[in-house]
Amino acid sequence: MTLIEYPDRELMFMDMASKLAGDLRAALAHEDRVLFVVPGGTTPGPIFDDLCAADLDWSRVDVMLSDERWVPENSERSNTRLLRERLLVNRASAANFLPLYTPAQNPEDKLDKLAAPIDGALPIDILLLGMGADMHTASLFPGADQLDAALAADAPTLLAMRAPGAPEPRVTLCARALDGAVVKHIVMTGADKRQAYERAIHLTPQEAPVRAVLSGMMVHWAP
Repeated sequence: MTLIEYPDRELMFMDMASKLAGDLRAALAHEDRVLFVVPGGTTPGPIFDDLCAADLDWSRVDVMLSDERWVPENSERSNTRLLRERLLVNRASAANFLPLYTPAQNPEDKLDKLAAPIDGALPIDILLLGMGADMHTASLFPGADQLDAALAADAPTLLAMRAPGAPEPRVTLCARALDGAVVKHIVMTGADKRQAYERAIHLTPQEAPVRAVLSGMMVHWAP
C-alpha cells in the first residue's frame, strides 16, 4: 500500500478527481466497458463534483456503490441519492448505474437480483473507498453479523449486513470483490482516521475490516 499525504482537503479532492479520470480513461483504452465503484457518505462529494465533468466516454462506464443502506432512494440516508445528485450529472449522466437497492422489506429477498448484473461486470476496474474511524470500509463493520462471511475467500459478491449502531440493514460488496479491483484508492480526512489507518495495518481483518483490502491500495489522506 502507498500513503499519499496532502496539505489540505481541497487539494486532495481536486487531485483525486484528476487521478480517477485518468484511471477511467486508461481503462477505457483497453476495455469495452469499465466498472467504477465508489463510496457513499459525505467525504467523496467534492470529488464527484469535479469528476462528473471529466471528458471521457461515460457511456461505457458502469458505476456502482461499494455499499448501500436499505432505504428508498428519496431518503436522506440513501447513498444512491448522493450519487444521482453529485456524480451522475453533467457528462457522467451518460454512465450506467448498477443499483444496490430495490423496493423490498428485507435485502436478502433481492440479493440475487441485484448481484446478477454486477457479477457480469466484475472485476472492478477502478475502486474508490472510504474508511471510518472504527476501521470499517464499505459496510464491512467490526462486529457486523455477516462479517466473517463477507471476509471469506469464497464470499458471494453481495451480502446483507447488520451492524451495531447501524439503524437499518445494508447491502455491501464483499472483500473478495473489493480486493480484486485492478486500481484501488481509499480517501480519508482528519487525524482520527489517520490514527485508525495506522492501527488497522497491524490488526486482523476481523478487528479492522479495512485491512482485508489494503494490499496494493493507494491511501489518500488530508488533515
